[in-house]
Amino acid sequence: MSDLRTIHDVPVLMCAADGETIGAERDALDLIGNASYQGAQWVVIPAERFDEVFFRLSTRVAGDIVQKFGQYGMGLVVLGDISRHTEGSSALRDFVRECNRGRQTWFLADVEELRERLKS
Repeated sequence: MSDLRTIHDVPVLMCAADGETIGAERDALDLIGNASYQGAQWVVIPAERFDEVFFRLSTRVAGDIVQKFGQYGMGLVVLGDISRHTEGSSALRDFVRECNRGRQTWFLADVEELRERLKS
């Protein structure tokens, strides 16, 4: 189940931790469609919803999903602790750092960090 919330006047679709695993571009399209229908500008997905392949950049799954969100003008937040993935991959650490510098995809620890980001 997902929940539409407004954080600092920004409509955000908060996805539940339980639900379909996200591991392909078509999964992203389903979320983008749902979010668009509800009027959201951002989709927040708990990190545990992502298939392990998302965190292995060589699979290109993360890039495809991030690109799909960008094409539709929808922000994406991967919410939660992904340190077990970043500790083993300097490429993933670099990807996360670059994403967090932008305004379209963020990897954030918790909802409070999201509130701070959306404040500005």
